[in-house]
Amino acid sequence: MSFLHVVGFGLKVGHLLLMLCCWIVSVISMNWFINGGIMDTKSGMFCDSGKMWLKWWEKISGNNCMIHHHYYQYIGSKRVPKTWWKKLLMTWVVGWLIVSLSIFWYMSLQANEKRKETLQSMCDERARMLQDQFNVSTNHIQAMSILISTFHHGKKPSAIDQRTFARYTERTAFERPLTSGVAYAVRVLHSERAQFEEQQGWTIKRMDTLEQNPVHKDDYAPEALEPSPIKEEYAPVIFAQDIISHIISIDLLSGKEDRKNILRARASGKGVLTAPFRLLKSNRLGVILTYAVYKRDLPSNATPNERKQATDGYIGGVFDVESLVEKLLQQLASKQTILVNVYDTTNLSHPISMYGSNVSADGLQHVSTLNFGDPFRKHEMHCRFKQKPPWPWLAITTSNGILVIAYLVGYIFHATVNRIAKVEDDYDKMMELKKKAEAADVAKSQFLATVSHEIRTPMNGVLGMLHMLMDTDLDVTQQDYVRTAQASGKALVSLINEVLDQAKIESGRLELDAVQFDLRAILDDVLSLFSGKSQEKGVELAVYISDRVPEMLIGDPGRFRQIITNLMGNSIKFTEKGHIFVTVHLVEEVIGSTEVETSSENTLSGFPVTDRCRSWKGFKAFSQEGSTFPLTPPSDSINLIVSVEDTGAGIPSEAQSRVFTPFMQVGPSISRTHGGTGIGLSISKCLVGLMNGEIGFVSLPKTGSTFTFTAVFTNGCSNPNEYKSHKINNQSNSASTEFQGMTALVVDPRPVRAKVSRYHIQRLGISVEVVSDLNQGWSNISSGNGAIDIVLVEQEVWDRDSHLSSLFINNFKKIDRRTPPKLFLLANFISTSRTSATTSGDNTPSIIMKPLRSSMLAASLQRAMGVGSKGNARNRDLPSLRNLLLGRKILIIDDNNVNLKVAAGALKKYGAEVECADSGSKAVSLLKPPHSFDACFMDIQMPEMDGFEATKLIREMEKHGETSVEAYDNVSNWHVPILAMTADVIQATHEECLKCGMDGYVSKPFEAEQLYREVSRFFQSVPNGNL
Repeated sequence: MSFLHVVGFGLKVGHLLLMLCCWIVSVISMNWFINGGIMDTKSGMFCDSGKMWLKWWEKISGNNCMIHHHYYQYIGSKRVPKTWWKKLLMTWVVGWLIVSLSIFWYMSLQANEKRKETLQSMCDERARMLQDQFNVSTNHIQAMSILISTFHHGKKPSAIDQRTFARYTERTAFERPLTSGVAYAVRVLHSERAQFEEQQGWTIKRMDTLEQNPVHKDDYAPEALEPSPIKEEYAPVIFAQDIISHIISIDLLSGKEDRKNILRARASGKGVLTAPFRLLKSNRLGVILTYAVYKRDLPSNATPNERKQATDGYIGGVFDVESLVEKLLQQLASKQTILVNVYDTTNLSHPISMYGSNVSADGLQHVSTLNFGDPFRKHEMHCRFKQKPPWPWLAITTSNGILVIAYLVGYIFHATVNRIAKVEDDYDKMMELKKKAEAADVAKSQFLATVSHEIRTPMNGVLGMLHMLMDTDLDVTQQDYVRTAQASGKALVSLINEVLDQAKIESGRLELDAVQFDLRAILDDVLSLFSGKSQEKGVELAVYISDRVPEMLIGDPGRFRQIITNLMGNSIKFTEKGHIFVTVHLVEEVIGSTEVETSSENTLSGFPVTDRCRSWKGFKAFSQEGSTFPLTPPSDSINLIVSVEDTGAGIPSEAQSRVFTPFMQVGPSISRTHGGTGIGLSISKCLVGLMNGEIGFVSLPKTGSTFTFTAVFTNGCSNPNEYKSHKINNQSNSASTEFQGMTALVVDPRPVRAKVSRYHIQRLGISVEVVSDLNQGWSNISSGNGAIDIVLVEQEVWDRDSHLSSLFINNFKKIDRRTPPKLFLLANFISTSRTSATTSGDNTPSIIMKPLRSSMLAASLQRAMGVGSKGNARNRDLPSLRNLLLGRKILIIDDNNVNLKVAAGALKKYGAEVECADSGSKAVSLLKPPHSFDACFMDIQMPEMDGFEATKLIREMEKHGETSVEAYDNVSNWHVPILAMTADVIQATHEECLKCGMDGYVSKPFEAEQLYREVSRFFQSVPNGNL
């Protein structure tokens, strides 16, 4: 297995290198395609081919990733053992050392062979030049023999004498570059000797004495030589080149070597060479080339005797071998590169050195054969380099370079292995730390769930009991105490929810729902939440939603309400005068809009406000050109922009950078003065991000602040059946049929405020006309062009001129109509309403308290005009829940007696029959088929057996029960709806509830809205019946 690990590691590294190369090629190719214009749509064919290439590359990359996946699946990421890696590293080092030595040996051998070839080429070149020049000289000597035969022996008297021969040979010496001199010896018989000597004027001298006793050239004297002894024939020299004229009169046949040479030349008819010998006078080594001169032309097959009888003489050329070879080498530029030796190897056992020395530092030698035309004499040229062979630097550097590269690669692999091992160790440690962190996160979530449950459980009892206490007979003081206690309890629950939201944000577990909801109804509810506080402070509170915003959206209404509540809550805290104005538009409406008024002339309350556009200045949804997203959003996508504008204290510039930081507030006195934890805006920013939006603000001290955020929803009107309906007290949101066709006149000098009033009135189906003062209002009423049914006058206009208001009332009384229009005042202050309430009379204006919202406006108009229902809005949801729960038998399981009482009281209020139990085991026994329960509300955290385990056992009994259909009222399906009832609001708990078989989730304390939403999924509005 260890060897397989090594192989696997090698494949892994190879694959890593391949991936790196592919990545580099892909980056270069992509840049070339993109920057080179190949992806230009104008390039036609190139564009198509570029797209095809991109698809091809994506396919290759995909296959490569698939191979990578299968490779790691089969080979794995096991680490190579250290012992095997050390052995592999040593094998690598030794192997590459052997390879390096082999390369060095091979390259050295190649260099030596090349040196041999160079020496051979140089030696052969010199031998060839020496041989060619020798042949040229030989040819000239042979030509001279013909010349002598023709002009000396063929002419009577002779045309040649010593002087003529010397001058001729001297002038033609350049044609014989290798000869030191030329001489001609005539054949003289013994009978002709005396006549010859008398004719020449000198005596024939003998040569053998010179061979036996050689003399220096300065001591040579021809007169001192002895006469040649008597012989059958003689060969005295009669003509000679001036340089060797000292040999004239010497009998060549008296010399041992010359005699052999002459006899061989005469017998063969070819030129023959002597053995090397010391030349007379110069005492240098030389040879003589001898040709026989015949009286007539002889056939090639002439006998030696015939040749002897036809011989006239002998011509010879003297070659000073040492000087001739030296001259030849001087002609070559590379004379000093090699050493040349010329040998006569006729006798192989005793070769005769003709030129050169044996001193050389190099043992490399090459032998070239020399052919001087004499088949008897053998000559060779031996060549050697003068210098020692140089160091084979190329072999050394190449082998060492390869060895260094191999060692570097080995080191890189070694470092890579160590790095991979370290990374894997770090990865293992990180995985352990990750597991610990996940375990700590789970523990944290469980701790938060437990703490939440433990805090919310008693709070459920407190709020539930206070709610039940409100239904009893209490005097005004007692009701005030109960409301205060309820408000404190709800504030504590809200604080718990904020802390839990922050914890879920930090753990990344905050998720959004996707349900259908009515945006306008949600903002009406938020207005109701803050209406009391705004009226107490005298701050005008208003909401305006653009007509282009759809009626129904799909998203998370709870989280959207939370964002609006946080922003408006902050505005309420820090605003003591002026207004708080919430606007909702589509992003497309706001882009490029210039209808932003910051002065006091055209604002909701007359106070100056900040520049709203600066609050969304940095949004990515708004490009510099004023366009929205770079890509066209889907057709059913709704991109909203919501602004919350106030005229409060503003945020100091030094504190604006930490506005969205959790648990950070503007100053240390803020929490003491206004309360709060400082995490509302942080949570809002996270929620906006989850809604694919952005949030920003602009604030000026002593002027106010404007917070703006965007959020992306889906149009809920396009296909509402795909989502479950989210009912939120929507009775007041639909236009009442009794107001259809009516016309209202609004008297308000402020266009912004008049636009808000028009928006809310038109939601009831009433047509609206707007005028700026009472005079214009009376003109419209008295003109008779259209019947005005309702007149709404802004309190500011009414209080501005009491005389004009009284005149308006008097004129109002004179209207002669069967149903005169109803007069209403739109007021902010509670004191104003009380003062107005004391006024009596038929035409006294009715007071409508701001903030305006459709439900409150509809109720006020119904009371004043005597139409529609006048029921208590607080119990408006009671009939629907009573219709659902009346007569239903419901089982409540909770280990806390207080919670049992609260839950039982809440359900009994709606007409349900309730039975309580305090453990999961009792729930299992009570819900064992057959039973008569229509639903079960079960707590999750209980001792012995929790709600999860009990639900699983109940579902198993329902699934595998063997009760017959006839056994109990022909009921074939015993699946009872089980709703989780817990104070735990962690998302994971909700998922666990659905996983174990529960049908829904109800958080403590009970809310009528949530209770209705859950039970309406199982019950129908009938008096009673089983499921």
